[in-house]
Amino acid sequence: MDGAHVERGRVASLAAALGRGVRQGGGRARAGVYAVADRIVANAPRIPVRDLATLRKQFPGLGPEEIADKLVAGAANGTSTVGAGVGAAAMLPAPPAMPTELATEIVGVASIEFKLIAELHEVYGLRAPGTVRQRATVYLSAWAEERGIDPTVPGSVNAALNVRMKRELRQQVVRRSFRNLPVLAPFMVGAAVGASMNRRDTKRLARKIRKDLRDRQVPWEALPPSPDATGEPPGAPGELPPSQPPQPPRPGPQPPQQGPQDAP
Repeated sequence: MDGAHVERGRVASLAAALGRGVRQGGGRARAGVYAVADRIVANAPRIPVRDLATLRKQFPGLGPEEIADKLVAGAANGTSTVGAGVGAAAMLPAPPAMPTELATEIVGVASIEFKLIAELHEVYGLRAPGTVRQRATVYLSAWAEERGIDPTVPGSVNAALNVRMKRELRQQVVRRSFRNLPVLAPFMVGAAVGASMNRRDTKRLARKIRKDLRDRQVPWEALPPSPDATGEPPGAPGELPPSQPPQPPRPGPQPPQQGPQDAP
C-alpha cells in the first residue's frame, strides 16, 4: 500500500510538472505573438507609402489595373526574398533561434504586404481617411482580415480603430507562424519553400484585396485634387521655383530715364 501511495504521488507530481510546463509554454507563446503584433503596429506608420500622384509619375501612361499589377509583382518578389533569406539562415552552422527567425520573417512580410495594401487603396481611389497613423491602423486591419476597406462606410473604418483590430492581428500572426514553419526545414529546402510560399500568399492576398477594391473603385478623374501636404513649391525639396521669363515692356509713354547729371 505504501508503494502504491508513493507511485501515485510520483505520477501526480509528474502531471503537475507537465501542467506547469504547458502553461508556461502557452504563456511564452502568447507573449511572443503579442510582441510580434506590437512590433508590426509600431512599424506600420513609419513605412513609406506612395500616394496616387507619385505612383502615376513612376508608372506614366498606365491605368489602375496595370499599376496594381506592377505593385503586386514587386511585393511578391520582396516577400519571396524574405522567405528565401530566412530559409537560408536555418542552414547556418549555428542557426538563430527558431522563434526569432519566424518573428523576423512575419514582420518583414507584413511590412511589404502592408505597403502593398496601402498603395492598392491609392490606385483604386479609396484612400483611408485620417492621419498617417490612423490610415496605418486601417490598413493593418485590412491585412489582418485580408480584405479591402470601404472609406465611405464609417463602420468599416471605425471598426479598425478598436481592440478588435489587435485581436485579429494577433490571430493573423498565429496563422502566419504555422504556415511559415516549413521555412525552417534543413538542406536549403526551407529557402525554396519559403520563397514559394511567400510569393503565393502575397499574390493570394492581393487578389482578395483587389477584388474588394475593384467593386468600389473611384475613377481618378472623379477624385478631388490632392493638396500639396508639404506646402513646398514645385520641384525638389529645397529647390528654388523656376525663374519667370522677362516681361516685354508695356505700350505707352515711358517715364524719362534719369541720368547722372539729374541726380540730386
